[in-house]
Amino acid sequence: MGNEMKGAMRTGWERHEGKVLLETNELIFRGADRRLKITFGEIRGLTAANGELHVETKDGVKTFELGAVAERWREKILHPKTRAQKLGVKAGMPVRLAGEFDVEFVKELRASNAEIVQANGPEVPLNTFLEISAKSSLAGVARYAKKMKGAEALWVVYPKAKREITENDVLSAGRKAGLKDVKVVGFSASQTALKFVLPVEKR
Repeated sequence: MGNEMKGAMRTGWERHEGKVLLETNELIFRGADRRLKITFGEIRGLTAANGELHVETKDGVKTFELGAVAERWREKILHPKTRAQKLGVKAGMPVRLAGEFDVEFVKELRASNAEIVQANGPEVPLNTFLEISAKSSLAGVARYAKKMKGAEALWVVYPKAKREITENDVLSAGRKAGLKDVKVVGFSASQTALKFVLPVEKR
């Protein structure tokens, strides 16, 4: 999930009002008569002043009227958080992986100095990542929910835009297991991660 706000985009003498979105790797503008997507890799220059974000690409400079968030968005574009940071993983944190995760994610966890524990080991993790590829796998949500204590989190990682398993399916499984959904993160180009925790009264 990115940041979204109402604003405007100027290109030369043209000005278009609409929504501006800051996603993980791109800046998006959606107006009634103009749409634009700029990936971070396309950006050649980036400045912020007086509530405006000036973005230079090979096609010239686009100015986004953002108000008070302009400088903050500039910093996010120049210094984006890693996936591990967005998922709340910190150095020394015990992390459990349940399912099939790509090698890059494991490398990111190790680079963040997280402690990767066995899926069925005795260690108590602060974050469990449960990979779900089919609706039948959702039974794992209840299984891991029973093991949770205190402020532990269960991240359910599931496919994007798949009819056989939807966000509602994941939400339903978590809530039936007595958990509360608190955050959604784009895990990869093809997966979403939904964070569940125990309600305060059950901790």
